[in-house]
Order: sequence, then structure tokens, then C-alpha cells
Amino acid sequence: MQGRVVVATGATSGIGEAAATRLAERGARIVFVAHDPARAQATLAKLNKAAPGLEHRVHLADLSLMAETRRVAAEIATAEPRIDVLLNNAGAVFTRRMVTSEGLELTFALNHMAYFVLTQGLMERLTASAPARIVSTASAAHQGARLDFDDLQSSRSFSTMGAYGRSKLCNILFTRELARRLAGVGVTANCLHPGVVATRFGENAGGLLGVMMPLVRRLSISPERGAETIVYLAASPEVEGVSGLYFAKCAPATPSSAARDDAAAARLWEASERLAGGTAP
Repeated sequence: MQGRVVVATGATSGIGEAAATRLAERGARIVFVAHDPARAQATLAKLNKAAPGLEHRVHLADLSLMAETRRVAAEIATAEPRIDVLLNNAGAVFTRRMVTSEGLELTFALNHMAYFVLTQGLMERLTASAPARIVSTASAAHQGARLDFDDLQSSRSFSTMGAYGRSKLCNILFTRELARRLAGVGVTANCLHPGVVATRFGENAGGLLGVMMPLVRRLSISPERGAETIVYLAASPEVEGVSGLYFAKCAPATPSSAARDDAAAARLWEASERLAGGTAP
């Protein structure tokens, strides 16, 4: 990773921070997007300590808002002459249905639309830097999920894990369609299940989920282990040219049948374009 530039979201804690640190230690310059200024500075200090002299950089943005995501993508594209790897990793779970100021259900907005909008905003830099890679964090929580294209915002019915599972299904379908569209341009797109990891995920959850999360964390793997597949897909020569796949434990895995539905992947892409207000390249 010497001399390579990695753009990452969700890098201020958990598997995102662990992956960014490990890639920095291998020589990558890390450019990350954060929401909380204090955590952003703490992560920046960790990166500079782990890999000094590389001029790691942070940009602040609320990735649950498409306008903010477009803005920060434009900032990064202007500041960075090249981008070798994009890590789409930011995500969260919410115990009640909330709607952003742009009218999107919050889980869908942060866990899927942020991936879609940021990737499009950085696509010119990625293709110009080819060979380049796009790595998106999905989850085995997609198993059993189905998309209702007449209710992508969960306005008719909402459950915490239902919305989360659908957002992770979106990540896999997005990756499949993205890989198809990028065929032949030297940019690959893959996604992954990191495992059940002891992170900040769900720490503010209430209700039953809030009761369960401390137990789940005690039974979970470390963020460092959870980051292994992210680092593998970002850096390993073994996956050079490999695209459109879902990985777990650094190996290709088979997602659900719904996640292998190419017609649904194309339909989700079109719906995401409409929501984002423009045609994606």
C-alpha cells in the first residue's frame, strides 16, 4: 500500500478504524470522513502515530444527508489527485423510524444512499487511478431480507433489524450492479460480512436491542479481527481484478438468493439515482 490513497467512511471506531490503521501501517495515506469532530481528531492522532509523515486527512460531513455526502465527495475529489481505494463502511442501527430532512428513512439513508452518492462523487478519481478498488461493508444480517420497491423508506412498517437487514441487502445489490457497470475500466467493487464484532454499533439502542447488545459484544470478535476482510479486499494481490463478489473471512461467500437478484440490483440502482436527483455515471 506504499504511496496509495485510501478514502474511508466509518473510520473513527470499530472495524473502520482498525482497517484504516492497518492500511496506514502498510504505507497507505488515509483520507477519512467523520461526523464527530472530537472522534475525528482522536482517529487522526492514532493514524499519525501509527504511520507518521503520510499527511492523513479528515473531512467532516453528515453522511445521512445526500447533500452533505455530495459536498464532501466534491471536497475530496478536488483535494486528492488520485484515489486507489474507497472503503464504504459507515453504518448504524436505529430502534425507531426516523426520517432525514431530505425525506429518507435514516437507516436507508446512512447505510445505503451514502455508499451510492459518495461512490458516484469519487468515481472520476477512482477510474483515473485505475487499478482501483471499492470495498463496501455489508453483513450477514441481509439473510432473509427482501426489498419492497414500493416502500423503500419503511413507511408502512418498520422494525429495527428489518430496516438494517434491508440496508445490508442494498449494499450487496449495489456492489453487484456497480461491478457490472465498471467492467473493463480497471475499478473493482466487492463487499463483505465482517463477522459479529465488538464495536460501538448499537450502543445507544433502547428496548430489547439495547439489552442484548452488551451480551452480543461479549460474544463477539475484536475489531482487529473484524477488519481483516476489509484489509484483504483493499490490499491483497489475490483479489486483483476480482469484482462483484461478497466475502466473509477473506474468502468468497454465497449471499442470499435475494442478494443475487440482478434485476433487483438494477432496479435498486435506478431508484437510488432518482432519490439522489441525477443519473449516476
